[in-house]
Amino acid sequence: MYFINNSNKMFFLFILFFSTFISISSNSWFGCWIGLEINLLSFIPLITNSNNLMSVEISLKYFLTQSLASINFLFVILIKFSLLKNFEMNNIISMMMNSSLLMKMGSMPFHFWFPNIVEGLSWMNNFILMTWQKISPMILLSYYFNKNFLIFMIIMNLFIGALGGLNQTSLRKLMAFSSINNLGWMIFSIMISENLWLFYFMIYSLMNFMMIFLFYMLNVYFINQLFINNMKIFIKLNLLINFLSLGGLPPFLGFLPKWIIINFLMINKFYFLTFIFIMMSLIIIYYYIRIIYSSFMFNYFKMKWMNFFIKNNFMLLINLFSFMSIMSMILSTFIFM
Repeated sequence: MYFINNSNKMFFLFILFFSTFISISSNSWFGCWIGLEINLLSFIPLITNSNNLMSVEISLKYFLTQSLASINFLFVILIKFSLLKNFEMNNIISMMMNSSLLMKMGSMPFHFWFPNIVEGLSWMNNFILMTWQKISPMILLSYYFNKNFLIFMIIMNLFIGALGGLNQTSLRKLMAFSSINNLGWMIFSIMISENLWLFYFMIYSLMNFMMIFLFYMLNVYFINQLFINNMKIFIKLNLLINFLSLGGLPPFLGFLPKWIIINFLMINKFYFLTFIFIMMSLIIIYYYIRIIYSSFMFNYFKMKWMNFFIKNNFMLLINLFSFMSIMSMILSTFIFM
């Protein structure tokens, strides 16, 4: 792994983890802001790479968007306690604070930077951006939010995440739009309960890691590589299980947290919101199945691009992931019964 062989990267990775704990454990908004800034300044050295020509452009884009969100967040903190406690002004302040945190996470309508940056990052940096970088803003979002504003943002995230991935050929952009869609589910889960959000986030991170580790080991970045390259049927089966689990198809593990959220929506009679959640998930499952169908059914008769020689220890890890996916499918089936 690149991080393990580079002591500078390991140092900034440690600061990245430490800054998240500063934000979520701080007892003041200013301390939360400091944690977010340390997080920003520690992630930029991780994504810079002399071998990647796009790294400077990506670092600058990431810095500018995150700085804009941080300025907005700091501005809201400064005016929050200096204005009169009237209801209308509180609504505006909460919407401004929510907007700055949503921008940090790459949520709709501030999502335009997210797929562009994801496209130029390595798989491991993508994993950090899609999972760990969402922890601090999400926890801060749960402290002070505008319910109606967030529900509207959730619906927009579901639409953009589902429809944005339909015409993508890049696996990194596909995972980015999938992350935007899952962000809608995570925001709603944290509005219900922090424990439910933690459960959803852990399962999503596990599924994301399985997918990204497979893509990293196979060195694939585009959909056509999945059926042009010479992959074993066992690896394709593993991709099938993890794709469907990430899409939330029952009885896979990814359906479990979504099922809990849908159950809560039905109990509280949010029927229209339930319909949107389910329909957007179906669209995502559709284009996941389209990728898997191409990978399984198309035989490329010309000479393959590459024969994969995966080291034994990494192959054992892939086998472990496959076993976990199948066992989680069996376990979740018993839970659903």
